[in-house]
Amino acid sequence: MTTIPAPFPGTERDPQTPPDDAELGARFAPVFARIAEGNIEREQRRELAYEPVRWLKEAGFTTLRVPRRYGGLGATLPQFFRLLTRLAEADSNLPQILRVHFGFIEGRLEGEDETLRERWFKPIVAGETIGAAISERTGATHNSVTLARNVNGDGWTLNGEKYYSTGTLYADWIDVASHDGDDDVRVLVRGDAPGVTRIDDWDGFGQRLTASGTTRFEAVHVSDEQILVRYRGSEPRRNTSLTAFYQTVHLATLAGIARAVLRDGVEFVRGRTRTFGVPGRSSPRDNPLVHRVVGRLASLVYSAESLVGSVSGALEKAWQERLAGRATTDTYIALDIEAYQAQQIVIEQVLEAATLVFEVGGASATSEARRLDRHWRNARVIASHNPAIQRESAVGNFHLNGTPPGERFSLAHTPAELTGTQEPVAAALD
Repeated sequence: MTTIPAPFPGTERDPQTPPDDAELGARFAPVFARIAEGNIEREQRRELAYEPVRWLKEAGFTTLRVPRRYGGLGATLPQFFRLLTRLAEADSNLPQILRVHFGFIEGRLEGEDETLRERWFKPIVAGETIGAAISERTGATHNSVTLARNVNGDGWTLNGEKYYSTGTLYADWIDVASHDGDDDVRVLVRGDAPGVTRIDDWDGFGQRLTASGTTRFEAVHVSDEQILVRYRGSEPRRNTSLTAFYQTVHLATLAGIARAVLRDGVEFVRGRTRTFGVPGRSSPRDNPLVHRVVGRLASLVYSAESLVGSVSGALEKAWQERLAGRATTDTYIALDIEAYQAQQIVIEQVLEAATLVFEVGGASATSEARRLDRHWRNARVIASHNPAIQRESAVGNFHLNGTPPGERFSLAHTPAELTGTQEPVAAALD
């Protein structure tokens, strides 16, 4: 178990008061710098990021959104997403590795079950993390992992296989989607439990270190307290920010990639003493054409970060409205639409930046030693999650016909106690 430092030693403040940005920066900037130093080498060797994940745990990064009264850092959503963007700049694999972990925390914050918060925030504050085994690579979209009651009544037995289990290889606990014959059931099992096998067979051309491969469950014992929630797929839309939250994690990761593109492009140009087509020594950093390329890159970064800031602000506003008991279904529909609209633009702009960066130099910019191509590959893979084309259609249908976007993704991540009415949602945490 990882030991993490106290939230901010030597300071005392109201548990409801968020940390100071300067304090957060001082805590995490050195960790991000250390992670960035080994980024290219890990990519070249396909070396899984166990050490960087450990550094983040030790610094308390994985407790950012856990409220201070449970021992976490209690960061606001805008603070969280700003830091996540900086982490993605250092290594874009890491926000995706921890995406489900942070989503799990948000799910417990939105829920009304204090017992679940007390039960699961304790190991998280102690440095443990949560991965997911939700999706399957099968011929149809159904849940084939089974959860069966043991005949002696002593718990349950879990069997089956999942794929796209991002972050699971790094996690202490795995959030598993299963079916008991009647209900879909979410259970949490130890990553090192007997019968659990985690395989790094993710073959995507980007985000190679996320370990988004196979997880197998063979006669894995599950106790009653490891059952997280039961739900039926036919249940109505729920009032939850989780769809927008999960999407904004991807958007922050993309914005971080754009920052890394700008950083690497500037570093490349500053070190050059030769310009393509110009005889003798020259200074590309004084070339007006290079200025234009770098100026465009900087503008694309600014736009991507601004959009992430806007959506994270909307998430925080919805959260505060929920705490005050003023949030309605319309609050969450508007939140999803805002995240979907941002998705369309951020993806486009970051992919443009990841391609444009090669215009700052000639063939030397394509050197394997620099791995500038990793930025485009990583961005393209992230952009393929939660397909933008479906989200764009949902945005159009909403504006034309007032049709709310579908919520299948949210249902799979939302406890059953959340309401689905137009009435204000009661505060989950006061």
